Amino acid sequence: MSSAKVLIVDDHAVVRKGIRSLLEEAEGFTVVGEAATGRDALAEVRRLRPDFVLLDITLPDANGLDLIPRITTVAPATKVVVLTMHEGEDYFFRALQAGAVGYVIKAGDAEHILAALRAVLDGGVYLYPSLAKTLVGEHLRDRESSVTADLSPREKEVLRLIAEGMSNKEIATSLSISVTTAQTHRNRIMQKLGLHTSVELVRYAIRRGIIQA
Repeated sequence: MSSAKVLIVDDHAVVRKGIRSLLEEAEGFTVVGEAATGRDALAEVRRLRPDFVLLDITLPDANGLDLIPRITTVAPATKVVVLTMHEGEDYFFRALQAGAVGYVIKAGDAEHILAALRAVLDGGVYLYPSLAKTLVGEHLRDRESSVTADLSPREKEVLRLIAEGMSNKEIATSLSISVTTAQTHRNRIMQKLGLHTSVELVRYAIRRGIIQA
């Protein structure tokens, strides 16, 4: 089985070295490059076509949030996981809106980086646990909690689990259903909502109050 290719983008050499060491010791990932600036990051994405970009928000020549759509335009198959010191609500939701499929806080356990990459490899979306609970709770406090689309109770339940980053296998285990049934629910939800990706499902769940903090 081939390893997933990772590009590390951070302006601190010590941080890049630490992440490289972590990933080199883990199974399933290969660090194919590093970049310290937004300009170099885009150049390396074009050259390397990595599976993942671990992207810091604060770079000397660019805002990492602005780089996300540029990265996915250059390499549509590349997934962006934000790795940052910023815990603010604005950064969190702007990252999701820009197209990030993961959000990890640097101050947390390094294992969250691996958890994020593995979740995305399995088709999910990774939101740093404590941050997601706090921010989603605040964001939803004044929002209506009903879903306007015609989703069945089971479909709403599956949507919530998808939005929490679960894979089809994890959903199947949680609900005591088959993986095939979990995938069927996912397909029907996307069809009913007119959505196409797990990231879009997460955004929808946040807007409509499906995720419960």
